[in-house]
Amino acid sequence: MYQPILDALRRGAAAEALAAAREAVAAQPQDATSHRLLAAALRLDGDREGAIAAIDQAIALAPDDANVHLERAGLLLQERQLDEAQAALARAVGLDPNQFPAYIVQAQLALGRGDLDDAERVVRIASRIAPEHPHVAAVEGTLALRRGDADNALTILSRAAERAPDDMQLRHSLGFAYLAKGHLAFAEQAFRRMLEANPGSRPLRALVADVIRRQGRMAEAADELAPLLEGAGATPALHAVVGEMELAAGRNERALAVLRPAFAAHPSERRVVAAMCETWRRLGAESEARDTLDTALTEHPQAADLWHARLLFEPFAEQGARTVVERWLQAMPDFVPALQAMATIHQQAGESEQAEAIAVRITEIEPGHTQAELRVVDHLLQRDPEAAVTRIEGLIGLAQDENVKRNLRQLLGRALDIAGHPAAATETWTEVHAEHAPQRLPLPPTGTRTGDWPALAPKPEGVNSVLLLWGLPGSLVERVAHTFDLAGMPLRADRFGPQPPNDLFQRYDTITSLDSGSADPQALVAQWREQLPARGIRNGVIFDWLLLWDNALLRALRPQLPEAVLMAVIRDPRDMLLDWLAFGAPAPFALESPVVAARWLAQSLEQVADLQEQDLFPHRVLKLDGIEYTERGIGQAIADALQITIEAAPPVALGPPHFEAGHWRTYAGPLAEAFALLAPVAQRLGYPAA
Repeated sequence: MYQPILDALRRGAAAEALAAAREAVAAQPQDATSHRLLAAALRLDGDREGAIAAIDQAIALAPDDANVHLERAGLLLQERQLDEAQAALARAVGLDPNQFPAYIVQAQLALGRGDLDDAERVVRIASRIAPEHPHVAAVEGTLALRRGDADNALTILSRAAERAPDDMQLRHSLGFAYLAKGHLAFAEQAFRRMLEANPGSRPLRALVADVIRRQGRMAEAADELAPLLEGAGATPALHAVVGEMELAAGRNERALAVLRPAFAAHPSERRVVAAMCETWRRLGAESEARDTLDTALTEHPQAADLWHARLLFEPFAEQGARTVVERWLQAMPDFVPALQAMATIHQQAGESEQAEAIAVRITEIEPGHTQAELRVVDHLLQRDPEAAVTRIEGLIGLAQDENVKRNLRQLLGRALDIAGHPAAATETWTEVHAEHAPQRLPLPPTGTRTGDWPALAPKPEGVNSVLLLWGLPGSLVERVAHTFDLAGMPLRADRFGPQPPNDLFQRYDTITSLDSGSADPQALVAQWREQLPARGIRNGVIFDWLLLWDNALLRALRPQLPEAVLMAVIRDPRDMLLDWLAFGAPAPFALESPVVAARWLAQSLEQVADLQEQDLFPHRVLKLDGIEYTERGIGQAIADALQITIEAAPPVALGPPHFEAGHWRTYAGPLAEAFALLAPVAQRLGYPAA
């Protein structure tokens, strides 16, 4: 829609650009971009006043879009004659001083259409006529901003502002340079000074309010915009912006009063609907919400956002929700989100056949629809696993995204397991893991030095205990972690996030350096303590979920952290390997092959056995076999281990079950070599040999 306008602007075809822009505005009068392009076309055609009116309308439609304000700044250039000295200089270099305003306008137009190279070329010519003119600096500074060089922009504009402190165009550009650098208070000061000079400017007031909002002063920002809500210029978009500010300020009654006109004007606008729903929720105004939305839906029965909003004010999947979705489907019979909503209601009510029929219908409307396909597969797994295998294989063939394809192959292995094909399932899972091993973390090293442990220091008095939670892949340690989290325990899980701490429990070289004796145990533990405040641990209560464990760490922990307790979560090692293969693990370790993984698991679990048998450090070994999928069982095991009271997680809060304990025996053939490596340590830990 915009391309014909942009093409005409680039070619300088004013009449063509103007016609195309006016057509776009007529087609979408509430589209701020169309008005922005109309302003550029009017400017090219020489209608400066019309251009300003058009950009002001764009700002009214998008009052919190800083880019629109920046474009308006370019339209405020006041074409004026140069003084005699500048004219003389221009003549001396053989340039026509009368062309200076035209060059500035051309540069601004080039900036407006995003042609930065052309803007630079034109402003270079303008600077030869009047190198010290503030409008040259304004263009150069804006050009630097558009190229992401905020430092250079600020330097150019600040120096020019010292020479021409009252030039509003320059001050406008300087304000945006401050914004780009994050100097919000200075930006506010610059824009306020302009507003004081022109108090009736609605765009300037909106700009000042937006800078105040960015500083977190929501109530002040709303108050700044309040005068603009009266009169013909108060657009629904402005009401929506002020309403959101009132909500952020916690002034919910005022938010509702401001948002009502916006909703009345555009009841299907997603932004307005979302703000209204949040306001109704905060005020407990469910009755008003239902009545208002039902009225809007009679006029806009095809507005999906209104139907979604209406569902928010009915209990999940109960009769009221069913009635709403039935009305939705009458209005939009083949609309996939409506069908999904009804499928969910059927599923919650135990109406599996109806849910499956809707899922099949969705796949007919949108072949390859992920959620519907998975619902169909789930039903097939319950009654016809072989058909589920066939369907998943077909989906794999259709999938374009590699991540989707990988997830489907993982699911295929699960279907093959249910269908009674353990060898094929093993082969499928092994191939998936092997392909993605290069993108995973290498397996941590395991220490080799034993004995000659440093003395275990006495637990210092008056300090809180430190809980170190750890479990190998397949142990389902994540269910213990989630139980802690849901019970409100101060568990830190940041080691598995995008910004993990860099300390002795995270670095692989800790193990080798402690093993070799080259590390300073005291310094390692001190560094761990120093990082606790940055991780949000300030009250001394520390539950740290570890990515890795090795008994080599005891060379630091025994003398330096005797108040710590290690909680090691385990299951039958063969079940752990199978679970890791089939479902992955929170720790993104590479699984090159079942045999390689089994060898590493065995070495790591041997250290757990050493820890237990020799009582090397305060510890609790939490065996989840048989209770791994019962929230109450996990909660009770934690309570017994730590002698504490802890709430069990709500039902199904820990996610769906994986394999039952002992399922590894089904894979005794395909994984025989790997299981043979795990059998000795399994027996050491109290599990049967077979």
